[in-house]
Amino acid sequence: MTSSADDPLVSTDWLSARIDNPRIKVIDASYKMPGALPLPSDDYLGVHIPGAVFFDVNAIANPGDPRPHMYPSTEQFARDVAALGISSGDTVVVYDSGAWVAAPRAWWMFLSFGHPNVKVLDGGLKKWLREGRPTHSGRVTPKPGKFQARLDPGFVRSKAQLLGNLDTHAEQVVDARPRPRFEGTVAEPWPGRRSGHIPGSRNVPYAELFDAQTGAMKSLQELRQAFENAGVDITKPIVTSCGSGVSALVLTLALYRLGVRDTALYDGSWAEWGLPDGPPVATGPA
Repeated sequence: MTSSADDPLVSTDWLSARIDNPRIKVIDASYKMPGALPLPSDDYLGVHIPGAVFFDVNAIANPGDPRPHMYPSTEQFARDVAALGISSGDTVVVYDSGAWVAAPRAWWMFLSFGHPNVKVLDGGLKKWLREGRPTHSGRVTPKPGKFQARLDPGFVRSKAQLLGNLDTHAEQVVDARPRPRFEGTVAEPWPGRRSGHIPGSRNVPYAELFDAQTGAMKSLQELRQAFENAGVDITKPIVTSCGSGVSALVLTLALYRLGVRDTALYDGSWAEWGLPDGPPVATGPA
């Protein structure tokens, strides 16, 4: 169980009271699937929380990797984050559109690269707007910060590690995709990928962990029930997965709220595993 001090979520009231604090840096990490318009960066220019800068999940990524938005190098992450005006001593508050896709991804990246002072805005921009709070539009040009990063490799898993796990079952793999994609009854939105899931994995669709109306994350009891219903033992090691390593972190965030630490992200997720010449695929319910 999390205390308020180590709860990764902060409320709109909390942020509103601190919006003018120069040591609190707000970032918009909204994300959409490829081809979805308008682009999240254009949405950001149209309306954002005052002072927020745009954290581009596709750009703060390894530019030489054909897989979508894989983790960048330590040097690149430090450089890109400093360019957003963030320094190592700052508290980062990350939000997204309120559809709960990519704010947890940015949160996990900051933690992975050794920056513990990072929070996710509960309900994101959706809740902020519903409450009639102030917004800005246009680009924010921050003064560059000084940011040091060091990646803890324990935060992420590779395909090779997940292949090894097929034999050892040392870690539970929990997939955040919608049920039809997990069960392989619909085509994958990522072109050229097979349908189905990693053999032995469990399914907790990320959209079931927050209230679609308000954008707020569900209660701790409801979160716990969602994992229990999927056959996940939260006392044992967990790796989260999804379509491309973004929405998986909604599960990670929920687990963190339940006091679960030491989970890991399969960064390549289905965009890697589902390739035509990839590893074994299972279909049907877990």
